[in-house]
Amino acid sequence: MKRLLTFICFLLWSWATHAQEIRAVKATELEKIISETDRPLVINMWATWCVPCIEEIPYFLQEIKKHNEGAGTSSDSIRLILVSLDGKENYPKQLRVFAQKRKYTAEILWLDETDADYFCPKVDPKWSGVIPATLFVNPKKGYRNFVEEQLSPEALKRELMAILK
Repeated sequence: MKRLLTFICFLLWSWATHAQEIRAVKATELEKIISETDRPLVINMWATWCVPCIEEIPYFLQEIKKHNEGAGTSSDSIRLILVSLDGKENYPKQLRVFAQKRKYTAEILWLDETDADYFCPKVDPKWSGVIPATLFVNPKKGYRNFVEEQLSPEALKRELMAILK
């Protein structure tokens, strides 16, 4: 009986550690994350219904993982945040299932906002609301670039090189 109970506890723990936590944030919190970062930061704005978004996310995961595995310290690593613009009806369950199915390993936030005229300028003044959109920030290098289009693997590599220069 003890072994069975131990096994069940292990299974529950294992499942819980693989479940992706997706936290809801307001635009002001996202703005604070951007302004207070102390290391390179990539914020990708996406949605589960956006085909170009879904096509580019694997490049982000792969390239940033490759960089971070070779980074000497955590301050040299790149923080990737995938910010979902899905509707409230998809949060959190459908969004979590979607991310797990595609094996998204990056931090995922859900933007709990509906007024693009309010939240877009908080991410970047140039953002019209089109997705995919990505913000690249490195405060130590004084680097900030906002890209409002799907990135090819080559374009992403160029941006990551620029953020680290």
